[in-house]
Amino acid sequence: MDKVTIKRALLSVSDKTGLAELGKALAARGVELVSTGGTAGALRDAGLTVRDISDLTGFPEMMDGRVKTLHPKVHGGLLGVRDNAEHVAAMEQHDIGAIDLVVVNLYPFAQTVTRGAERAEVIENIDIGGPSMVRSAAKNHAFVAIVTDPADYDGIAAELDAQDGALTLATRKALAAKAFALTAQYDATIAAWFAFADQQEMFPASVAIPVRHAQTLRYGENPHQQAALYLPAGPAVAGIAQAEQVQGKALSYNNYNDADAALELIAEFRDGPPTVVIVKHANPCGVATGETLIEAYRAALSCDSVSAFGGIVAVNRPLDGATAAAISEIFTEVVVAPAADAEARAAFAAKKNLRLLLTGEMPDPQRPGLTMKSIAGGFLLQSRDTGQVSDAMLKIVTRRAPTPQELADCRFAWTVAKHVKSNAIVYAREGATAGIGAGQMNRRDSARIAAIKAKEAAETYGWRQAKTVGSAVASDAFFPFADGLLAAVEAGATAVIQPGGSIRDDEVIAAADEAGIAMVFTGMRHFRH
Repeated sequence: MDKVTIKRALLSVSDKTGLAELGKALAARGVELVSTGGTAGALRDAGLTVRDISDLTGFPEMMDGRVKTLHPKVHGGLLGVRDNAEHVAAMEQHDIGAIDLVVVNLYPFAQTVTRGAERAEVIENIDIGGPSMVRSAAKNHAFVAIVTDPADYDGIAAELDAQDGALTLATRKALAAKAFALTAQYDATIAAWFAFADQQEMFPASVAIPVRHAQTLRYGENPHQQAALYLPAGPAVAGIAQAEQVQGKALSYNNYNDADAALELIAEFRDGPPTVVIVKHANPCGVATGETLIEAYRAALSCDSVSAFGGIVAVNRPLDGATAAAISEIFTEVVVAPAADAEARAAFAAKKNLRLLLTGEMPDPQRPGLTMKSIAGGFLLQSRDTGQVSDAMLKIVTRRAPTPQELADCRFAWTVAKHVKSNAIVYAREGATAGIGAGQMNRRDSARIAAIKAKEAAETYGWRQAKTVGSAVASDAFFPFADGLLAAVEAGATAVIQPGGSIRDDEVIAAADEAGIAMVFTGMRHFRH
């Protein structure tokens, strides 16, 4: 059946947005309005005539509203196949009237959880009757229209006007698809709460991930791939996906991936001094702190100005005009900041392709959660890497202990190395990266590549020597042989921070002692594949 004329509508909503206007549009078409509890009250307050659900079913609403629509006269009216003689006969025999339109949105379960409600209130906000009606109506979309989103009300009213009080099959099919997606997402949110929050299971037998489509992207990592952005189904959280885009063309898949890497790293310094992170291809190519953001930016850029071209810049302070102007001196894809003043926005205005993302706040680097990666035939889930190394965990293993400055540089380099693809080597001096080696198949090559970049930077800026001289170096995992450490010593490093735990630790420690450098073990590694 292509068109279904709407004669009776059942309305039961938690969110009353647009309800009165929709009710008036339906009433103007002569549609009988049947409703429940607070929804019926809101419609009557709008001056509309409403039939109570208890009048339709012959049963009162009971058990604090838990039982009101779970009745054959409701679900028979929704599920009855109108061109099936047996269904029609059953409806006539039991005085079940057809319901042509259902308008339902569900109890705010996710919002209730987010505001920290007690368990009993959370349970009460698990909707039962609503999803049941939604699914019944959606299944029988050949004859029934199901509306679950207030954003669709205006379109429904317009189509009723255009189709002389009817809704087309194409509309009913689209609404049914949206309705089943809603109930699947709703149930997934509840299942996730029971598993993770209520039962404290990190890896339950079945994992449901409630997400919703935000936008389709131009393409994926490459133009021949398709891509889209999805957001958590519940209330918004701090993250790159929720950032406000102030200017610039639409973000690509790679932009989102790189900007997320920049935000995750800058979040490590959210309570620290002014800090700037520059990322290229999801790897930091420069990180620095300073008295001001522009000072930090200049120091971060000097680590590897070649890689910074076309990169992502993230800052941990509201962006000012001077720093924005400095960033604009080279081609930059995306800038991520908590906020930006008028001067900063003006400085970027001339760069039409530069995307400015304002996060408002930065995510907590210690927040719990899971990460997921797809593999052929399955998925890998793990807890987020929230590992932190305290001073008490550090073990000095060489004859020479690090100086206070060396120890501070070790800690800084270690923080950055956590966000560099393995094998990762990071040189740092006085609160700035001096060289970064990422993603190599062996640790020695990462140490050498970082040193080469530092030497090139020294030549570019006319420095007397590379900043790796007198630096601290961090290795994300242990040195399996002394060669990687010796490459760092050759680059001028005077202190090393690494997890330790190799069967050749003694050999590596001996090499450090012979070179006269300090080395500390963390007992923790930070692989990032």
